[in-house]
Amino acid sequence: MTQHPTHGFLLSVRACAEEPPSDNNRSYFVSNAATSGSPEPGVLPDGRLAMGARGSTSEAEREPLLVPPHADTDAPPAHSRVYGRRWLVLSLFSLLAFMQGMVWNFWGPIQNSAAHAFGFSSSDIAVLVLWGPVGFVPWLLFMWLMDKKGLRASLLLSAFFMLLGSALRSIPLTEQPLRRWLIHGGHFLNGLAGPTIMSAGPFLSTTWFAPDQRATATAVASLFCYVGSAASFVVGPLVVQAPNRTWAATGAPVPDGTIRDRIQLVMYAELSVIAVLFAAVLLYFPSRPPMPPSVAAASQRLSYRSSICRLLSNLRFLMLALAYAVPSGVIAGWGGVLDMVLTPAKVSQVDAGWIGFWSIIGGCVFGVAMARFADSIRGMLKLILVLMLAGASLSSTWFTLTCLSSFTHLPSTAAILYTSCIMLGIFINSSVPIFFELLIETVYPVPEGITCGVVTFLGNLVSGLLLMFLTFYSTDVSWLNWCVTGSCLFSLVLLLFFRESYDRLYLDVFVAV
Repeated sequence: MTQHPTHGFLLSVRACAEEPPSDNNRSYFVSNAATSGSPEPGVLPDGRLAMGARGSTSEAEREPLLVPPHADTDAPPAHSRVYGRRWLVLSLFSLLAFMQGMVWNFWGPIQNSAAHAFGFSSSDIAVLVLWGPVGFVPWLLFMWLMDKKGLRASLLLSAFFMLLGSALRSIPLTEQPLRRWLIHGGHFLNGLAGPTIMSAGPFLSTTWFAPDQRATATAVASLFCYVGSAASFVVGPLVVQAPNRTWAATGAPVPDGTIRDRIQLVMYAELSVIAVLFAAVLLYFPSRPPMPPSVAAASQRLSYRSSICRLLSNLRFLMLALAYAVPSGVIAGWGGVLDMVLTPAKVSQVDAGWIGFWSIIGGCVFGVAMARFADSIRGMLKLILVLMLAGASLSSTWFTLTCLSSFTHLPSTAAILYTSCIMLGIFINSSVPIFFELLIETVYPVPEGITCGVVTFLGNLVSGLLLMFLTFYSTDVSWLNWCVTGSCLFSLVLLLFFRESYDRLYLDVFVAV
């Protein structure tokens, strides 16, 4: 009887013995000497290399996972275990992501108030939002730190940047030019936390969670940054008065000094929360559990340099990365100036904040639900994404044409703007964790942090370019709506031509049998 190409490889994983993790790797490795009777270990059915298999002869490549010559092939699988503390680790990471998103989106929802309190123009607001994508410039350094030192080191550094940035922008100087420089510097430091916060969710879920919980944990860790952005749409307009409001008692307009004090109060509150979270991560945030939760978590991965080369030379990865990066980057830039986009439609600052809030919250809730569905019915990630992007394309087209009601003669009401914008946010934001999971499955055994670091960098590059154009063309922003529609259609076309594969899932399922 003909032996399956992966049979020898899978038996070797069954026979592996638990060894402590090395200093420069985050998982449990098993060393061996090659056995002569195992044909092409580490080759998947379609001919691609499975986890830890050699794709090159470079010394930077980590050793393949093979069975020792004396191993008993009937031995049970290597030990794995999930720990209750994984929920604490996930909670700390998610709360930091929440605050990073909240600080990033601080000024957009209150741009009219900021104009009166600090003299910010529309270009200034666009630059403050732009610091988020700019923070991804040193993303390679953060991915290297996560790959070599683990999640704890990279998250501590990111939390420190957030703490320092929040402290700088909260210094109550009376000299406005210097104060503006400190605010910009603080938002740049907050942006430097983005590479870890936005890309480490799948790495955390693989390291701590069982295969039937991975997509759900990825959704929670990846989407809490968006929840923070949504919270700023509500907290800012509710606490900070709009400049066109009046005091109920006297009927006098709200003075600029009062608006400035309210903005200062919110910044102090955010600084306090970030300080508490930094202390919590410093006290307890292990890089990995004592024992891995799955075979995939215990497996060897490609080295840092080999991973980057593998990603940049993989056409399927590049297709899927663009399908994720273009719409997510455009939506991030568009959402950061949503108040500016909706002002021509005579939507108030408070109403624009609620539209942004519900579009993001709806996307996060729907995203967690779809991730849970993907955990229970595996191997359907592409179908889920196609349906989501089709819905996003229809919603964005509806919203864009509604904003041009003077030309299209379509009805333009608050209810229609609310519905179309919220539906767009639901479809786009909920697709983020599904994209991450499919990307990781496609390029396995490339480490999760490096894979998601590349695609989040691309998404922020798109967002940064969009906001850069906005600083020059901020008078009429209707072109932003067409960018949203075009990006959704572009992603949908790429997904339709994408050929999916599930290398990591294949390994976990076969070894568990």
